[in-house]
Amino acid sequence: MSGPRQTMFEIMARLVRARAPFVEALVVDVAGSTPRLAGARMVITADAAHGTVGGGAFEHQVIDAARGLLGDPARQTETVAYHLVHDLGMCCGGRMTAFLNKTTPAPALWLYGAGHVGTALAEAVTVLDARAEWADPARFSDAVTVLDVDLETHPLPAADVFTVVMTHSHPLDEALVRTLTATPRRFLGVIGSRRKWALFEKRLLARGLSPAQLAQVESPVGVPIDAQTPAEIAISVLARLIQVRRASPPG
Repeated sequence: MSGPRQTMFEIMARLVRARAPFVEALVVDVAGSTPRLAGARMVITADAAHGTVGGGAFEHQVIDAARGLLGDPARQTETVAYHLVHDLGMCCGGRMTAFLNKTTPAPALWLYGAGHVGTALAEAVTVLDARAEWADPARFSDAVTVLDVDLETHPLPAADVFTVVMTHSHPLDEALVRTLTATPRRFLGVIGSRRKWALFEKRLLARGLSPAQLAQVESPVGVPIDAQTPAEIAISVLARLIQVRRASPPG
């Protein structure tokens, strides 16, 4: 359970920062004798529960429903309503209704390349670039993590991190694709034309990469909206990431 000084909102903020999924359970209606009034809330994760909606059987049902919600990618909300005596055998003689709302953190995104499109795309993402003048945090909002690193030797992101390659150098793009495809990835996009990717495919196959490895790469990356400017291209890429996220939520 949480410490007495930590509010439910502080707990939710901490979970959001940690990218941990949770359910907020809010009592929205009561009638008769009940252990808590409307407005009582809990925050429930897969392995912890913070706050209380009254304890006993009703709270047990809320926690079970919340964890069921966490395990079901297709559902976002649920309503739990019981008569405390007739349905749950509690001593209180009233009814309680709780509304459950799931918060699932957005997937992380690592963006290789801090050029014009990278700058436009880089809201709440991690941007990596080997050019110090481009990998300057002053060029981005405070929500962006900017790393001035050697892109070919920096540790790779986890497999479930959305990854987009758009550096200033085609050879560097190709080298990153070769490294990143060593393990299956949830999303790997490469900016560029169809001709660029056809050349990459030919060379990478000659270097020993398998067709299955290359099949996980999406290039050109983005929704086809006839984008022209860096900002428009960034929007098309973000739109594609949203499509993938909604179509295949992580297990």
